[in-house]
Amino acid sequence: MTNVYSERMEMLRSMMSAGGWDAVVVLSSDPHNSEYTASRWKQVEWLTGFTGEAGDIAVTREHAGLWTDSRFFIQAAEQLEGTGVELHKTRVPGAESIPEWLAGKAEVVAVDGLCCTEEFVEELRRALGADGAGCRIVSVPDMLSSIWRDRPPIPSTPVITLSEETAGKSRYDKLTDLRKFLLLNGCDGIVIPALDEIAWLLNVRGEDIEYNPYVISYLFVSQTEAIWFARKDDEAYDQDTADSYKELEADGVTVMPYAGIQDVLPEILKAEDASVFLDLSSAGHALYETLADMVGEDNVVKGKSPVKLWKAVKNDVEIAGMREAFFEDGIAMEKFLFWLETEVASGRSIDEWTASEKLSALRAEIPGYRGDSFANISAYGPNAALPHYSTPGHGSAEIRPRGLYLVDSGGQYIFGTTDITRTVPMGECTYLEKEDYTLVLKGMIALSMAVFPKGTAGCQIDVLARNPLWRGLRNFGHGTGHGIGFYLGVHEGPQDIRQNFNPQPLLPGMITSNEPGMYREGMHGVRHENILLCRELCANEFGGWLTFETLTLCHIETSAVIRELMSADEADWLNSYNRHVFETLSPRLDAGTAAWLRSKTLPI
Repeated sequence: MTNVYSERMEMLRSMMSAGGWDAVVVLSSDPHNSEYTASRWKQVEWLTGFTGEAGDIAVTREHAGLWTDSRFFIQAAEQLEGTGVELHKTRVPGAESIPEWLAGKAEVVAVDGLCCTEEFVEELRRALGADGAGCRIVSVPDMLSSIWRDRPPIPSTPVITLSEETAGKSRYDKLTDLRKFLLLNGCDGIVIPALDEIAWLLNVRGEDIEYNPYVISYLFVSQTEAIWFARKDDEAYDQDTADSYKELEADGVTVMPYAGIQDVLPEILKAEDASVFLDLSSAGHALYETLADMVGEDNVVKGKSPVKLWKAVKNDVEIAGMREAFFEDGIAMEKFLFWLETEVASGRSIDEWTASEKLSALRAEIPGYRGDSFANISAYGPNAALPHYSTPGHGSAEIRPRGLYLVDSGGQYIFGTTDITRTVPMGECTYLEKEDYTLVLKGMIALSMAVFPKGTAGCQIDVLARNPLWRGLRNFGHGTGHGIGFYLGVHEGPQDIRQNFNPQPLLPGMITSNEPGMYREGMHGVRHENILLCRELCANEFGGWLTFETLTLCHIETSAVIRELMSADEADWLNSYNRHVFETLSPRLDAGTAAWLRSKTLPI
């Protein structure tokens, strides 16, 4: 028996036969290496039915595989059933990457040159030995368009601009910094494909990708020009977009059609020995080949874009905006948790989807709300064991007055971006549920209280969040922390807190999540997440010292805490945090919700 996904895979294999390809690689990204993509580039989902945002596929004549990490193991196993696609687990001992797996299995590998980064293609080339021995990589931009007949178009949504008062720094000053970087690196220009970097540099926002305020575009900057390849067509624009384009043009930014990058850049770069800076981690293979053909491969200067780090270190205005965002978000969260507990305790039937919709509706009441920052993870009982559970709109689980409910959610506001996870007991819990709950909380508190010397990277303090779990012979497969943008992506680098080696130091002004977890398949899941601002602590004869300030404002439920497992310092931190939440938020809450919050924040 076949299904639509196995039929699509056969169409792909027919393409392989016609093209003389031994294998095809399709990544779950877009031409800008975005984490979340517009519908047009949900190619892995179209081919396999897998809806997680992190999953890549490799297909040979005999085998089709999907590579994803532990956040999606359970989900992938369920969604791939019957498709003929096999799950390959990544970030586990002994795991093989797609290039490693293909080595020795294929001589001719086709990739979508638009959506495969040059960095990935170089890794694939090394694994295959594609510079010799008959192996080669074939770039086929928009590969699936010939078989994906109803493929969505490139989206075009309204464009807005942020003032210097909102963003804390003008686009003129940001572009000036970038031009100084080009001078110092001996480059004539830079092409930036990364959508979050473009949005930050130009102080522009859009809605081309769900949950992400980006405009699908490229940016070219030289000492004399700044060209934004953003227009999707020549139709009349809405007033916001027209005003935004006029503002950009007045600031010296020329707005051109998105597809024009292939035609316009050759004219700009026709001077001999023109050098162009490019970050291969965000540049598609086809874009790299275009630039290499224009200026010569030796004149493409490869390196890390400086914009990643610039936007990760928030300025004072951005930090103030993020504080406002977490305050407003905390109000919505407390209203939601009060509503949820009251409804479930009263015997009303509330399922995961209804709860998720209620939370989004409460956020939507906040002035400046621009949408959720990702799809709410609203998960009860065994469903919470899937770290990135996708809550179904129909047939989701009923939340019952016992066990644990997990909600991971966030909002986009004109003044900031939020991300928060709370695991809450809905009634009586087993000892194991309480034990897991407490051990995860101990890890979150340990990281919250961290003091560390300047120059420390996130991978060097990840153990603080894991140690309580490790001592209980437990662990979690995902990272502990990721950067968060200012009215940008809910996930950003270059910093993170995870076991994988990343040498980027944590710097004052960086805002990073703190979210250890614990998942038992078929039983329950626990995750506690607060957001941390890295800030200066002091300096002494041993050097400079940094610490974290917690920005998140939402109480942590204490009824599931096993007090005997908590140290005095941990209990003091928890009591102090909950007291701070009550004192900060209660003046804005109605009397009933404030009284309930007071009962929830009594010291243990």
